[in-house]
Amino acid sequence: MSQLISRFQQLIAAPSISSALPEYDSSNKAVIDLLAEWLTPLGFDCEIMPVPKERIGEADKFNLIATLGSGPGGLVLSGHTDTVPCNPERWHSDPFKLTERDGKLYGLGTCDMKGFFALAIEAIENILSQLGNPKTLKLQQPLIILATADEESSMSGARALVDQGKPKGRYAIIGEPTGLKPIRMHKGIMMETIRLTGNAGHSSNPSLGINAIDAMHDVMTELKAYRTQLAEENHNQDFEIEVPTLNFGCLHGGDNPNRICGSCELAFDLRALPGMSNEQLRHEMSERIKPIASRHNVEFELESLFPGVPSFATDKHADLIQLAEKLTHHQAHAVAFATEAPFMQQLGMETVVLGPGSIDQAHQLDEFLDLDQIKPTVALLSQFIEAFCLNKV
Repeated sequence: MSQLISRFQQLIAAPSISSALPEYDSSNKAVIDLLAEWLTPLGFDCEIMPVPKERIGEADKFNLIATLGSGPGGLVLSGHTDTVPCNPERWHSDPFKLTERDGKLYGLGTCDMKGFFALAIEAIENILSQLGNPKTLKLQQPLIILATADEESSMSGARALVDQGKPKGRYAIIGEPTGLKPIRMHKGIMMETIRLTGNAGHSSNPSLGINAIDAMHDVMTELKAYRTQLAEENHNQDFEIEVPTLNFGCLHGGDNPNRICGSCELAFDLRALPGMSNEQLRHEMSERIKPIASRHNVEFELESLFPGVPSFATDKHADLIQLAEKLTHHQAHAVAFATEAPFMQQLGMETVVLGPGSIDQAHQLDEFLDLDQIKPTVALLSQFIEAFCLNKV
């Protein structure tokens, strides 16, 4: 436990915040370097890959692909190295210093999800110690540790991997906090903004301008009708919320009561069920809004606030899902939050989301991981490694 706790401490002490706001954004290189430092002596070939920058001023970001063994197939244990920003002044302990109390490990990233890497390495070391010298060990299928950047903001790390076409595994376990219960489906996510531009003018005479708020009222009415249609036509009983959701998140328009509103902007979130296409949804919304903009004589823009995450689903009969259910004694289920799973699928891997801790602790003050999750996680990961890397499946 002392070495495991030491790794937790070092991971938590290395800030790796990702944020769209430059004042909070930081590099994840320190975390990547720690993982490579620990994995290399175990026989892993570590490839550190810079992630292309998406905006000016963005901190340097990196992915790590660490491979033990060679050949096609194999198991990928995947996680993201970044965390969300935090409010240190509101924590009961330093978020960048691992603190143990009340049977819990507190720190930013303990649960979501840098702690997963420490547990995965512990499982690997346990197996290697039983099998002898790792440098002479011949796995039947390779074992890959994948560490990504920017999952909490743009998912640029996972997108870069898809563009590069690697890693090439057969199975992928994403160690997001699920309470060690397998997740085989989640909704997609889109964040969009609609901008309408009219003409400002004196409010005493409506003919002196074009009111963008009036036009946005009709746009919102149309989107509400579209939301109802989506809910009527798309259901999945595996989800707690069985239908796609569309949430109006923020609305901004105008500058003074006695001026005709010259511009108005609406930002919203749409979460699609598996089988629904973000691109198709975006096209359908655009086609429904264009006639309204034309009728009101306003300029119309529909812009994505980030590229979006596709929905995710792995067949319930897939080998990985069947084994996950057998080992955890839990039926695979569905969640509403998004992960990097669809990108692993795009790389050709059967994928499950399965890791220690609760999603309820993610992005919260005083984030923690229960100590009683450690041994079950190490044991579970060891079983997956034995099944997919030591025995041909």
